[in-house]
Amino acid sequence: MKITKETVDEIIAHGRAEAPLEACGYLAAKDGIICRSIAMRNVDASPVHYAMDPAEQFAAVRNCRTEGFSIRAVYHSHPESDAYPSAEDIRLAYDPGLSYVIVSLAGNLPTVHSFTITGETVLQDHLEIIGAEK
Repeated sequence: MKITKETVDEIIAHGRAEAPLEACGYLAAKDGIICRSIAMRNVDASPVHYAMDPAEQFAAVRNCRTEGFSIRAVYHSHPESDAYPSAEDIRLAYDPGLSYVIVSLAGNLPTVHSFTITGETVLQDHLEIIGAEK
């Protein structure tokens, strides 16, 4: 999965701004590259799980379609744990066609990983950051 460095920076910033609560949102792609983050409100206001507002979700999907983007992933932060899906993340992964991107703020530097979740099966996706310095 390809994602712009700017988008990665945006979701890290969103995670930091919401900490100690989990941040969440959508990632949208155009021409096969994720280049837009759509921050959502965590209606659960929890440090260990998230839920997006359905009205915000519908508006995001509608706006993306209008602007020629497609929703490619759901993202959320783990303020105090690794960038790996929790048991609840796996249980609530509703769409095997989406990737699930997790931002961990637990270490000195944030880490970002992407996963495909189908039932109980979790596979890490290759995340290629476009525009990052080598």
